Amino acid sequence: MLVFISRRISAMVFVLFSISILVFLIFFATPGVDPAARIAGRNADQETLAQVRHSFELDKPLPLRYLSMMRHLFVSQDLTSYVNRGAKVIPQLTQAIPATLSLVIGAAIIWLGLGIFFGIKAASSKKKWIDPTIGFIGIIGISLPVYWLGEVVNLITQSKLHNSVFKWVPQLGYVGITDNPFQWFLHLLFPWLTLAVLYAGIYVRVLRNEIRMVMSEDYIKTERAKGASETRILYKHATRMSLITLVSLFGLDFGALVGGYALLTEVVFGIQGVGRLTYQSLQNFDLPVIMATVMYASFFVVFMNALVDVLYAVLDPRVRRV
Repeated sequence: MLVFISRRISAMVFVLFSISILVFLIFFATPGVDPAARIAGRNADQETLAQVRHSFELDKPLPLRYLSMMRHLFVSQDLTSYVNRGAKVIPQLTQAIPATLSLVIGAAIIWLGLGIFFGIKAASSKKKWIDPTIGFIGIIGISLPVYWLGEVVNLITQSKLHNSVFKWVPQLGYVGITDNPFQWFLHLLFPWLTLAVLYAGIYVRVLRNEIRMVMSEDYIKTERAKGASETRILYKHATRMSLITLVSLFGLDFGALVGGYALLTEVVFGIQGVGRLTYQSLQNFDLPVIMATVMYASFFVVFMNALVDVLYAVLDPRVRRV
């Protein structure tokens, strides 16, 4: 098991290193891209451009510029913004991470709970109307765009019914859990529910289909022939094997959302998270911030994939030999 984990960690480091080089080349080595011209502003003369290039180390060869940026980003952690002069990148990122983590972790708990509960219910219920009803609700959840649903929620809770039913709902924004835990919960309640609706619908359908497939396997028929109860078969065998697929799906979804894919939810509910920070840096072409947010997002995606592989090995020992 230790050999398996060490191989996955080595692969993770290699992938992150490759991503850092690729992203750096895209933004610094693409023909026609001149960060100095963007920093200096329009109609800057050649002397000003030369000073900017020297000040930001843009006049050095590409390998040295790459090494310098990585050193400032990971070692000294004093990489500064190209747009907000003197503003350090790492503090901007660390301030945005708690909001994104709070949003995604809370939503993930909700969609996992709903997905597993209703997925098992749909797959195992003997009442004919339960399965299609849960499936229909799941399709509705999948079909609702997060941005649109968030706007509808805001229209109801922040405008139409804010002075009556939803007086307790605070204004849009984010409050840290260490500042005020109760306000933290209230600010994130509807963002959690909005983000969870989409993923809960997906997980219900995936788990339901996986359980149905496993229940038709030969070894399940053997368990029935041995006299095992349907409850034991459902939870000990069918659900456990089906969770392998769910673990893989959750790892990809969670890593992507923490990495910035929750952008639309953050924008709608006024949460200054990593997604909004990435979007703003792309608009301003703030390359150091872009590099930091991309590496942060890549780390979470790659880390969650490695973690999924390890959980695979725990659930199915045959994977360890791969």
